[in-house]
Order: sequence, then structure tokens, then C-alpha cells
Amino acid sequence: NSNMIIEAIVENLEIKQKLFSEMESLVSDICILATNTSSLSVSKIASVCKLKSRIIGIHFFNPVQLMKLVEIIPTKEANGKLLLEVKSILKGWGKSVVIAKDTPGFIVNRVARPFYGEALRIYEEGIADFATIDWAMKEFGGFRMGPFELMDYIGNDINYSATKAVYDGTNHDPRYKPSATQKKMMDEGLLGRKSGRGYFDYSESAVNPEPNKDKKLGKKIFNRILTMLINAAVDALNGAIATRDDIDTAMTTGVNYPKGLLKWADEIGIENVLKQLQGLQSNSNDNRYQPSPLLEKMVKSNSTFYA
Repeated sequence: NSNMIIEAIVENLEIKQKLFSEMESLVSDICILATNTSSLSVSKIASVCKLKSRIIGIHFFNPVQLMKLVEIIPTKEANGKLLLEVKSILKGWGKSVVIAKDTPGFIVNRVARPFYGEALRIYEEGIADFATIDWAMKEFGGFRMGPFELMDYIGNDINYSATKAVYDGTNHDPRYKPSATQKKMMDEGLLGRKSGRGYFDYSESAVNPEPNKDKKLGKKIFNRILTMLINAAVDALNGAIATRDDIDTAMTTGVNYPKGLLKWADEIGIENVLKQLQGLQSNSNDNRYQPSPLLEKMVKSNSTFYA
């Protein structure tokens, strides 16, 4: 007699579809069927159901009891009443709720990709080692964890597959291209904390390298990663994946960023963000640095995200 059932099984489309069509035959017509998927299309999961209007994505963040953020992903068939009902249930549980379009990675997993991807690129270019990149992001950005610490914490297998899901789902957008370094780590079983070694060594007697605390280098690293994060956030806004406020809330609440990325863009100046991207693009001739069209439009009209 449940009013809502939330599925949180393995991230496999066929297995989820099978479960949803089974669940549908066991519950009443007013029961909400939700999926906690982080990378699959909610519409594709719902496609096997007779009553598609009651299927919705409700993506929690780990550890669920500590993380306040929940992304709600309505399908095209979902009605407004369902959305309001789910929102009020989650708010009753003390959650912070954002609404995301049914696109690869929703808000957080999509917008956060450059935090890892650009850090890996900086390492691959021989600019700095893992410890230095992590130090730069904490020292100049106020991030609680550096990208390599965080990847080790999440697990290189999980982080790699999230990147691959967004890359595949965005028709191989070069900005989300998975890193060969990370794939190699994954293939070698260097998954991070859970395997005892990843980018850093977690054994008891381990001595990890000290960062190079060169301020000029650190600022350069931080600016490059932040620029890419902002571009991803602007692109999410441009693609109507979520509202301005929901994008900023998602990143501060879901991955503990010190500031919302769109607010941060206003602070450093949208024109500066665009110039930095254009510089990266012309130096590397790489499409991953392609500025979001919205960024270019805003610079032309001299506007900001927040009044």
C-alpha cells in the first residue's frame, strides 16, 4: 500500500526496466515509482511502463543521511502534481531539492566533470603533480578536497564510469572525454582509498609527495579548472538543464563547492572567464575549451547572472 517506491539497484538499464515493469503490476495506480539512477535516462527506464506519468527520477547523494541535496528528474510525461508531491515529501525529510532535465549526469555529475577532467589534463601536460594540483584547489579555491584526493575517495572506477556515461550521453562532447590516466589506474586496480592506493598511497607507512607551493603556478592551475567548471555550469543553464539558482545550489550542497559557479563567474567577471577559455583554446587548439554560446552572448550584452 505504499505511496512511493524508490529503486536503488545496480546501474544497468535492462535490469532497472525489468524491475519497473514488475513493480508496476504490484502497486496501485497512484503509487509513485522513482529511480535513484545517477547516470541513466529516467525516460528510458519509464519507457517499459504502462503508466509513465508516475515515474520520476529522485537522485540522492552519498552518504544519504548527511547529504542534503536531492535532484528530482521529471520525465516529459510526468505531471506538475507529481513534481509538487515529490518535492514536498523530500522537503519534509529535510532535503534541499533541485529540479533537473533528464540529461546525462543531471546537474551535479555533469557540471562537476571538469574538476576531475581538467585536473587530469594538467597532470598529463606535465604542468604539476597530483599533490600540487590538490594544494592549488584548496589554497586558492577554498575547496575542501583536491580533485585527486576526491577521486581516490569516490573510487577511480566509479569516477571513470560517471565521466564515460556523460561523454557517451552527450554524443562524445570533447569536454567530457575520459582520461587515459584514469582508465589506466582503474585497469590496474588502483581505485583509491578502498584499494589502499590510487593517486596517493594509503598504506600506514606511506609518505606521499609534498606539493610545490609556488603561488603563481597554483593560481594558474586553480584559474584553469575553475574556468572549465564555470563553462560547464553556463552550458547547463544554456541547455535549460536547470535554473540558475538550482545549478548553484546543486554544486554548493551536492559537492560542497565553496561558492555557486554562476555567482563565482560574476565575481571574477564573465569577460575574464571568456578570455581565459579563448586563451586555452588557441594555445591547445582543442575543442574542449569551446566557450558556451551563452557566455559569449552575455559578454556582448554586458550582462551578469545575478543582478
